[in-house]
Amino acid sequence: MDLCEALPNHVRELMRSASFAEYATVSIAGIPIDTPVLIFPSEDLRSVNLTTGLSYPAKAERARRNPRVGLLIEGGPSEPVISIAGMAAVRDSDLQANVDRYLAEAAYSLAHDPDWSLARRAVWYWTRILVEITPACVLWWDNPSAMDQLPRRWEAPAGTVFPQSDPPPAGRTGEAAKWEERPWQQLATQALNRKVPGHLSVIDAEGFPRPLRAPMIALTDSGFALEIPSGIPWEMANQGCLTFGGIETFVGEVSAAGNGRFCMKVARSLPIFPMTQDMRQLWEPTDDTREQLMRRLREETQRRGQPIPTIALDRPPPSEGYKRRMERRKRLPRDAR
Repeated sequence: MDLCEALPNHVRELMRSASFAEYATVSIAGIPIDTPVLIFPSEDLRSVNLTTGLSYPAKAERARRNPRVGLLIEGGPSEPVISIAGMAAVRDSDLQANVDRYLAEAAYSLAHDPDWSLARRAVWYWTRILVEITPACVLWWDNPSAMDQLPRRWEAPAGTVFPQSDPPPAGRTGEAAKWEERPWQQLATQALNRKVPGHLSVIDAEGFPRPLRAPMIALTDSGFALEIPSGIPWEMANQGCLTFGGIETFVGEVSAAGNGRFCMKVARSLPIFPMTQDMRQLWEPTDDTREQLMRRLREETQRRGQPIPTIALDRPPPSEGYKRRMERRKRLPRDAR
């Protein structure tokens, strides 16, 4: 059965109107890496789309190398929790078209609400790689409190042909920017003090990275102790990633500790991308951040034989999906937006 027809109304509507999801890809070392991203699904839900900046393309590069990816879409306490295992197709053969698409999906709800004359200068932010994710398996629970029960499930019909990525650009990937690195213990304390949700990702038996929220997280000498809902239908003893809003991110080994608890032994923390920790740097980055982003942007556009895209003088009309997402946001409590 078609996914859109198979989903109950409340699940279908959350997929169409949610603004953000946890997005997990698999590194070349076989470790899941999770980042929260803006999503914009197609009307028929045949694909859930997202982007990453060409100046920081790792999320797309991992998906091109290994198209098995995972998404977690969450609503409020009475709304569904949706876990999507999907096949990703990376689109970067027309960067200007990607920019125009992303502007329609994202240019009307900007962090710190800058004037457009300032925001449009951030070409390092607006120049995007598009990732189209076709669901292969969708699991859902009616609400977070139901997650100690097994989820309902939809799988793509046998023989489904998944879209392929655009051909990779010629030459070697440019050198990644160098961002701040701190001892993992320091970052762990910072993360827990911020009191934001933590999301753990592991890889399921089919090779898909699966993010989920951990209701309880505590610091230990070697990493973290976590509680995980018992209805999660995949093995938790695995390489894992734990992230707090995409700012503090840790990778390591996840193992069972008994009584529904798990341990994560941290191997390392990932560098902090400055624009996630201070959203004002999206529009007015430090000189060093701007230079690193523009260097990578120049290198990656040249590899693709494309010019640096132009950013419209006026914001383009918002997409229908954007309007739907904003209508949902208006109905949410202010602290949940």
